[in-house]
Amino acid sequence: MQDPRTKYPTPTFPPQKQDMPGYTEEMSPRPDHGEESYKGSGKLEGCAAIITGGDSGIGRAVAIAYAREGADVIVSYFSEHEDAQETARWVEGAGRRAVLAAGDIKDEGHCKELVERAMSEFGRLDILVNNAAHQATFRQIEDISAEEWDVTFRTNLYSQFYLSKAAIPRMKPGSSIINTSSINAADPSPQLLAYATTKGAIANFTQGLAQLVAERGIRVNAVAPGPVWTPLIPSTMPKEKVANFGKNTPLGRAGNRPKWRVPSSSSPARRQATSPERSFRRRAVGRCDPANCPESSRASYAPA
Repeated sequence: MQDPRTKYPTPTFPPQKQDMPGYTEEMSPRPDHGEESYKGSGKLEGCAAIITGGDSGIGRAVAIAYAREGADVIVSYFSEHEDAQETARWVEGAGRRAVLAAGDIKDEGHCKELVERAMSEFGRLDILVNNAAHQATFRQIEDISAEEWDVTFRTNLYSQFYLSKAAIPRMKPGSSIINTSSINAADPSPQLLAYATTKGAIANFTQGLAQLVAERGIRVNAVAPGPVWTPLIPSTMPKEKVANFGKNTPLGRAGNRPKWRVPSSSSPARRQATSPERSFRRRAVGRCDPANCPESSRASYAPA
C-alpha cells in the first residue's frame, strides 16, 4: 500500500506553456500511462476498439490497457503524429494491432471513415471510446468568440454524436460505447465555460443514448474524470494554473495516471464500462477524481 497523496508528483510543477494541442514529450513531470505497470488478463481478447484522442493522456492510457487486455485499436488523433506513434508502439508491444488515424473529428465524414476503417482493418467494432476534447480558458464571457464556442461543441459533443451514429449500426449485441464527460459536468469551472457546458451535455447524451440502444444489446456509459495531468493542461491553461494544477483537490494533486481499467474485485469504483462481466451496467456516469478514487487518476474506462 502507498499513500495516495504522495504516490505521484504533487504541485508545484515547473512553469510551462505549450501551443495547442500539446505534446507529452514536453511535459514536466511526464504523465504515467501505465506503460510499465498495467497487467492485462485477456478480458477484451479478440475485440476491436476506436479511441479518439488516443495519442496521449487518457486516450493513450486506455489504448495501452485495452491492448494488454487483448484488443486491437484504432488510435484516432488530430495532428500529434509523434505522440500517436508512441501510443502505437506500446499497443504493438502488447502483441496487438494499432492503426493510426489522423484527422478532424469535427467533420462527420471523417467520423464515418473511422468506423469504416475499423471494419476494413479488423472486421468488427466492439468498443467506441469518445475521449477527444478541446478546451480553452477565458476570464470573461465576452472573450469567447462564436467560433471558439462552435469548435468546442463540435470537437467535444458533435463528434460523439457523429461517431456513435456511424458505429451503432456496425456493432453487435454486447458492444459498448464509453464517453468522456468531466467533473465539470456537475461542478463547472467558470474559466472553462464552453468546455464545461459540453461535458454536461455529454452526461445527458450518454444517459439518453443508453436508453435508445438498450434494445440492441449495446451499452453506453460515461466517465467523469477530475483533474488529470495530460497535454491539454499546459496547452490550454495559464502558467500559474498549470504550476498548481490539482493542488486544490483533497489529495493535493491531480491524477497522474489516466488509466482506463478493466474491472477487478479490488476496484469497485472503476467497474465501469466495457468488460463483459458488467453486462447490465448502462446509463452510468462514473465520477473518478482525487476525492473519490483511491488511485485517483485511474479513470475507469473498462467496457461494462
